[in-house]
Amino acid sequence: MERQKQSYGYAIIAVFLWATVASAFKVSLRYLDFLQLLLLASVTSLAALLLVLVVQNRAWQLTTCSRTDYFRSALLGFINPFLYYVCLFKAYALLPAQQAQPLNYTWPIMLVLLSIPLLNQKINTKSFVAIVISFIGVFIISTQGNILDFRFANFGGALLALSTAVIWACFWIFNMKDEREETVKLCLNFLFGLGYILIATIIFSEFSMPGVKGLLGAMYVGLFEMGITFVIWSKALKLSETTAKVSRFIYLVPFLSLVVVYFIVGETILPSTIMGLLFIVTGIVLEQVNSQKRIYKKS
Repeated sequence: MERQKQSYGYAIIAVFLWATVASAFKVSLRYLDFLQLLLLASVTSLAALLLVLVVQNRAWQLTTCSRTDYFRSALLGFINPFLYYVCLFKAYALLPAQQAQPLNYTWPIMLVLLSIPLLNQKINTKSFVAIVISFIGVFIISTQGNILDFRFANFGGALLALSTAVIWACFWIFNMKDEREETVKLCLNFLFGLGYILIATIIFSEFSMPGVKGLLGAMYVGLFEMGITFVIWSKALKLSETTAKVSRFIYLVPFLSLVVVYFIVGETILPSTIMGLLFIVTGIVLEQVNSQKRIYKKS
């Protein structure tokens, strides 16, 4: 029972930190462009992950991977952090945080859809209904409630935010097949990803010394969105009796995020955002309950 209490503690910390990052994105983007933010945040995240491995006396594992493992890390590093965060930060640059965050949160639904061609899985009627419910929420948020007029507030930004859900779902599927330890994998992904980010920054942006606010914002994003929080969440999962006991905490993130966005960023939260988010989360919960029932029946 003591281990389960510790698991809940780690889960709550991770959820709180993830709930703050949408606001951190918007605040940081006031002082940096999206590539500069990504570069500084990635450097911070890589340094933090290396420090974790050094403290755990596991840094040597970075040098013992096979050529196939390094090639896999180079590929996954292109997907995350490079491609995923390029699209995510650009989406946040174009959209209010209250729109970008819920659209990005649709990745569990994208995971179900991508599992059909990539994992040869089939979905039943209940899963289809859950997906439709979530996508109704997507349209409500993207159109700011003008769903019948089918007018998007910012089509490009909404498309980018949704693309991040697809990219993250792809990363989740490919990463699932990699049996290496999570922190080691993530560290190598960021090591290769940093190379792609440097090239993109040289071509499409510029190197410049940000002010204190921009630097602190980028460091916060690097620590608590990209790196350390995943380690904390992994610890919560390892300590928990079952993943289901802590996974439910993740549903709090988008709602807590709206509260932080309201107070820190100063955005007025639209009724359409709350309504759309309720649809999205309802669809995700229904699909996950349905998938657990399918697993239970098979066993």
